[in-house]
Amino acid sequence: MTIADSTTASTARLAKNSVGIAHIVFFVVAAAAPLTAVVGATPPAFAFGNGDGVPGAFVLAGLLYLVFSVGFTAMSRHIGGAGAFYSYITHGIGKPAGVAGAFMALLTYTAVQVAIYGLIGVFSQSAFANLGLNAPWWVWSFAFLLIVHFCGQRNIAFSGTILGICMLAEIAILLLLDLGIVFSGGGPEGMTASSFAPATVFAPGLGVALVFVVGSFIGFEATAIFSEEAHRPEITIPRATYISVLLIASFYAFSTWAIAQYYGPSHVQAAANAALQTFYFDASSKVIGAWSADVMNILLITSLFACILSFHNTLNRYFFALGREGLAFSVLGKVHVVHGSPYVAGILQSASAGVILLAFILAQQDPYAVVFSYMSALAVIGIISVQVLVCIAVIMFFQKDSKGHGVWTIKIAPVLSGLGLIGALILVISNLDLLAGTSNIVVSSLPYLVVIAGLGGVVFALSIKRSSPERYAALGKVFEE
Repeated sequence: MTIADSTTASTARLAKNSVGIAHIVFFVVAAAAPLTAVVGATPPAFAFGNGDGVPGAFVLAGLLYLVFSVGFTAMSRHIGGAGAFYSYITHGIGKPAGVAGAFMALLTYTAVQVAIYGLIGVFSQSAFANLGLNAPWWVWSFAFLLIVHFCGQRNIAFSGTILGICMLAEIAILLLLDLGIVFSGGGPEGMTASSFAPATVFAPGLGVALVFVVGSFIGFEATAIFSEEAHRPEITIPRATYISVLLIASFYAFSTWAIAQYYGPSHVQAAANAALQTFYFDASSKVIGAWSADVMNILLITSLFACILSFHNTLNRYFFALGREGLAFSVLGKVHVVHGSPYVAGILQSASAGVILLAFILAQQDPYAVVFSYMSALAVIGIISVQVLVCIAVIMFFQKDSKGHGVWTIKIAPVLSGLGLIGALILVISNLDLLAGTSNIVVSSLPYLVVIAGLGGVVFALSIKRSSPERYAALGKVFEE
């Protein structure tokens, strides 16, 4: 990649005051894909993890990310723009680390998108085949890629509205199931709160459960990416972050608690192990009717679409930030004259996702067992790694000047969340075969890909320092207050 003059690109700004708290929360929760996360990720957490303690594991993960958000949102008041993790790490640790974080984030979000494109292709192939429309999975994947690209070219509020509708629909069907279980008095063991008891939560298998639970929170950090387009970002971003984490944690905890009540706390692990793919569909058919399973299947597709659209917008803004910083082609820093969107970055982003998908297709790889499983495992490792760097960046950023923040905000909270994230990263890597669905040399190499991406960023930054000291000195300046 050649470095272009970023002088003109740096003056381009995304559309200010385009989004408020609600739009940003929609982006974040849609990225978490509630229906997909609950129906797809929690059955193996129940089966291979701590069983009835899964709801408590969601509470633990929610607390971890609430503590993480303390320093994260404090720093957001002083670092603006669409750079998010890149600009945070640059200002906190240094320019080489910032570029490393950007490379790792790009790898992570690209992996998420490709994973979901594979999965939406699988579900769509099955759903449309029932309607007489038979086509390979990749036809549907590319069809959704084109739709997502079109939406991403529009003003950010356009995507936010679509995401809001999709999110409300998928939450509604899950809430209907949850409330149906509650109002019917639960299952064979009635209603209990054992899922949140320490002895249940910290039972053997908690580490395995956390592998799936932590992965369900990917995307909540996207709040900061939209700070340039947010109305009153110094207030909007912190509030949107806390609201998003609380919504994700509480909704997932409640939904998993309800399904545990349906099957019974002492039986839920065996039930999940016996029916990983139909765990929620079976319950929904019996509690609220067979029609609900069909609706849930359709909403799974809209959930995945919303997830892709959210990450598409996130990636656009990373490419946009790198273009405006002079770390990539300066044309990536251009915005649409009508919609105020990073449309050139969107073209690159869609094209790159298409090329990766095409490579999997030509290699005749299974869309679920390989494309989705491998890419989602890579994404979990990548995002936790970047979050650890952010914790370090927060501590270092406020080291010389607290800027009016207390010791809890700038030291204790980042240290606690950093240690928690390191522990989660160790658990994920040690249980990688479960997360990826298999064990082989490719899966084992996934953590090294994240390391290579980070080291590549460091080398790239240092090469700029040698070849263009003035451009190196300007890195991160675009996002300063």
